[in-house]
Amino acid sequence: MHPFTRTSNWNPPCAQRALLALALAALVLAALAPLAAQAQKPAAAFGPGNPFYAPSTLPFHAPPFNRIHDSDYQPAIDAGIRQQLAEVQAIANNPAPPTFQNTLVALEKSGRLLNRVMLVFNCVTSANTDPALQKVQAYEAPRLAAAQDAISLNSKLFARIKAVYDQRASLHLDPESLRLVEYQYQEFVRAGANLSPADKTRLKKLNQEDATLENDFTTRLLAAAKDAAYSTTDAAALAGLSPAQLADAARAAQDRKQPGWVLPLQNTTQQPDLASLTNRATRKALFEDSWNRAERSNADDTRTLIARIAQLRAQKAVLLGYPNFAAWTLTDQMAKTPAAALHFVDALIPAATAKAATEAHAIQALIDQQHGGFQLQPWDWEFYAEQVRKARFDLDDAQIKPYFELNNVLQNGVFYAAHQLYGLTFKERKDLPVYQPDVRVFEVFDANGKPLALFYCDYFKRDNKNGGAWMDNLVTQSKLLGALPVVYNVANFQKPSPGQPALLSFDDVTTMFHEFGHALHGMFADTRYPTLSGTQTPRDFVEFPSQFNEHWASYPAVFDHYARNYKTGAPMPAELAAKIRKAATFNQGYALTEILAAAELDLQWHLLPASAPLQNPDAFEVEALKKKDLWISYVPPRYRSSYFLHIWSNGYAAGYYAYLWTEMLDDNAYQWFLDHGGLTRANGDRFRQMVLSRGNTEDLARMYRTWLGGEPTIQPMLRFRGLAPATK
Repeated sequence: MHPFTRTSNWNPPCAQRALLALALAALVLAALAPLAAQAQKPAAAFGPGNPFYAPSTLPFHAPPFNRIHDSDYQPAIDAGIRQQLAEVQAIANNPAPPTFQNTLVALEKSGRLLNRVMLVFNCVTSANTDPALQKVQAYEAPRLAAAQDAISLNSKLFARIKAVYDQRASLHLDPESLRLVEYQYQEFVRAGANLSPADKTRLKKLNQEDATLENDFTTRLLAAAKDAAYSTTDAAALAGLSPAQLADAARAAQDRKQPGWVLPLQNTTQQPDLASLTNRATRKALFEDSWNRAERSNADDTRTLIARIAQLRAQKAVLLGYPNFAAWTLTDQMAKTPAAALHFVDALIPAATAKAATEAHAIQALIDQQHGGFQLQPWDWEFYAEQVRKARFDLDDAQIKPYFELNNVLQNGVFYAAHQLYGLTFKERKDLPVYQPDVRVFEVFDANGKPLALFYCDYFKRDNKNGGAWMDNLVTQSKLLGALPVVYNVANFQKPSPGQPALLSFDDVTTMFHEFGHALHGMFADTRYPTLSGTQTPRDFVEFPSQFNEHWASYPAVFDHYARNYKTGAPMPAELAAKIRKAATFNQGYALTEILAAAELDLQWHLLPASAPLQNPDAFEVEALKKKDLWISYVPPRYRSSYFLHIWSNGYAAGYYAYLWTEMLDDNAYQWFLDHGGLTRANGDRFRQMVLSRGNTEDLARMYRTWLGGEPTIQPMLRFRGLAPATK
């Protein structure tokens, strides 16, 4: 994707939130002794020496990373399981009549130890993993799935929750407490609480197998992406790369103890270096390395895993009373039904593909003019699109990057916008331990000077880090538990050579603003119950605050404040900034089409009925895309099925459409801000009070309509992408 696409980060910006949701769901457990046989070796004893034994004494209860070792996780998780078992059994067996306090509130207070360790474990296994952590992860995955089932399918506990639910109208609960009752009841029903004992047993087996396969998929894909990196010892093969890009490639090879140069893969199909490489054979090789990353060897091949995962999910859906997995999973989303999600996605296809065809025509004309004799292929798109962009807008990435030094973008862009909108201030804390030396920590202060949150940021790519970018919590806000939020952002920007500045593309800049939008959603959380706090919202809402925050990256008052030359401090020349704004809608037909292809792939996988045979993933994806007129030779899907981490392991199954759905919400929201004075404290405070602080404490569609003052439409989204005429 070119550097100036406003929806730049269709990586998994908050996919880890789904892992957190799974971990939190697993906080309420039952007996797991039969699973103990799966352990490869006994865990160490759990006692006061374990850093998770008691709440952290650091500010905000931040994790004591300087005391945590790989060997601490399994005993802490297992102890958390035992502790939670006792707590949940006490709730389920309470002889007193069920009440909101002794059932729902007691459940919210349970599992403190397991919550403490799982939030940290999810962080390090996603951002800084190693073989020891992967073994613990593989061991615990089915145990956590079984734990989730143990509580969700506990008939005595559900009977108490149902009793409170049935009498909720007479309990005179405050709105947030009523929301908790209704939410928990719905989640128990969705999880199978009403199934017969025999069907509950079958569901547990399906969930445990699914959890094991999902973990295997993640492990294989991480290895596959590393193994498939393009490598060469021929400097001529890398013609077109800048000296800085070549230095990065040489360092990547040195880090792997290989000769020559290595181009590591990012998680998407297209790779950034394709825009620069002049050698067409190299471009083709790099693209094919990316496209075939999870099919190169038996050890890395994920196709048998995903075919079985899709089958298991379809079987689970039927068992729970739904025709397919998409129907089951969308019941608690804003879209509600697969038909609504498909209608929304399908409506975007004609405008997107028509614009992509126009873009392809312009690129083919350039190819014919320069070379002739070959047709545009996926590995050519980025290279020639960049030339078209340069010719049309006289814009070169090399001109831009010196104005986007990472720390300056963070301090004078991301933090500055948050200060202007919400009055926040930030102070770096170098006294707090981190899980990797590149991680930085900031204390966040509210407009009244009171401590609000801790913010960790981990921006540079590593081979032991999942691809993409995301946000998650290390501590979740809750008034009930007296906890303030500790949140983190992770990205995969290229780390500079020692002594050199970290210069970003505008695409990277937008990613920083996006992920910080998630961080704000977590930091502004102001709810009583942890289950409803912060980003614990449906997928087709949770990306709204983050995508909305992207807009401030290009808002003139913010852009002018951070777009400064890293050597001189001089502002970006007005004519160059104008070119960036003018080029903002370039290549949007391609960009939207590749995302739509991924969204349709996801939905088609999860619309499979339980009666469908095991699928051949390669054949399935071709047929699925042809059916929607999205099998386009020059626009491959942003994620191929075999490396679609979002939907096979990161909680976005039947939910990748959510990025587009929330783009509709965020573009309507930004238009509201423009119509009401733009970047002002009054607008920011209203948005914080009515949306960002509310978490999942009320119906989200109603929350959004109340704030916006009406229903969202698709038109602002099409205008901001340049696919519809701008309003006068």
